[in-house]
Amino acid sequence: MDSISIVALASIFAASLAMGIGSIGPALSMGQAIAQALSAIAQQPDERNSLTRTLFVGLAMIESIAIYCFVISMILIFANPFWGHITK
Repeated sequence: MDSISIVALASIFAASLAMGIGSIGPALSMGQAIAQALSAIAQQPDERNSLTRTLFVGLAMIESIAIYCFVISMILIFANPFWGHITK
C-alpha cells in the first residue's frame, strides 16, 4: 500500500468512528430528554406549552453535537487537510 491509500483508509476509518460514536450520545440523550418531558407533561398538563418550548430548544442543542460530528467526518473524507502533506 502506498501512503495515499493509507491516508485514505485512515480518513474513512476516522470518519466512520466519529459518526458512530458521535451519534450514540445525542441519540441516548434525546430519548432521555423526551421521556422526561413526557413525564413532566403528564404530571403538570397546564405547563405543556412551556415544557414543549424548552424541550425543542434542548433537542436542537443536542442535535448540534451530531451535526458537528457529521461535519468533521465530511471534512475528513472530502477536504482532508492531510492530503497536502502526502502529495508533495
